[in-house]
Amino acid sequence: MSSTTAEQPAAPERNSHDHEKFERLLQSARALPKLSVAVAHPCDEASLGAALEAATIGIIEPTLVGPLHKIFACAESLKADISKFHMVEAAHSHDSAAKAVEWVRAGHAEALMKGSLHTDELMAAVVSRQTGLRTARRVSHCFIMDVPGHATPLVVTDAAINIAPTLNEKRDITQNAIDLAQALGVSEVKVAILSAMETVNADVPSTIEAAALCKMADRGQIVGAILDGPLALDNAINYGAAKVKNITSPVAGHANILVVPNLEAGNILAKSLTFLAGADAAGIVLGAKVPIILTSRADSRITRLASCAVASLLAHARRSTLQAVRS
Repeated sequence: MSSTTAEQPAAPERNSHDHEKFERLLQSARALPKLSVAVAHPCDEASLGAALEAATIGIIEPTLVGPLHKIFACAESLKADISKFHMVEAAHSHDSAAKAVEWVRAGHAEALMKGSLHTDELMAAVVSRQTGLRTARRVSHCFIMDVPGHATPLVVTDAAINIAPTLNEKRDITQNAIDLAQALGVSEVKVAILSAMETVNADVPSTIEAAALCKMADRGQIVGAILDGPLALDNAINYGAAKVKNITSPVAGHANILVVPNLEAGNILAKSLTFLAGADAAGIVLGAKVPIILTSRADSRITRLASCAVASLLAHARRSTLQAVRS
């Protein structure tokens, strides 16, 4: 078939029930106080519109950080009144990232949100040793995936930040994801450490690291969840596949967190679910002092709002933990 007559495959059709899991997140976030968010460089209609809609439905209270003439121009295109929101002038995208992080460090916001700048620009400001938002924990990314036909949301990590994480970095990546699942109200967190197979094989390093992570959980180095691995994807999320292979495990077939071997595997998995299975994928960065809402220009409206809702639930969980410690 010639290239002139080839047709692009249609995107999976969605129905009104496909967003049920994300809608529940939005309902939970609406019940909480508005989350104060520093929005870095909201200088296109998609990023500014997402922040404004999340504010309108009662999830966030944004501070808009960037070149004000660009922000006002976007607002005019959207026919939106932004006069009631706090704004911080910045010269360009790098300056927007730095000033948004500074706004958070000063205690004016409990979360950070990516606008129309490159992820690398924002994360460079976040991980700066002198002026950033680093903690003792490794920073990592989680996709919270609403997959049609799957009963519960799936957390996939890390598919966006850590390229080839070490064992110790995977420990932090796993713990970050567990903390996220708990903040989202998951009653029993079950973590599958993914590889290409479910047996330990000295020729496949990810199987050895999976086994080590499970032993770390046994020794209390990872807490708050049941871990199992190595597990292949099929027997991690499909009980029938696990049963055929005689895998006896409380995680196999029931995992709600999928820890991938490396960024390539995670990215391919998340995008396969999105473009082949019609999933929506909210994005959040953990391990910093505050949640970081990381969205893409290609994200749908519901995905952007769900990312804000996840950040709100995380911030609420952290406030509750701090109050418990103080009391």
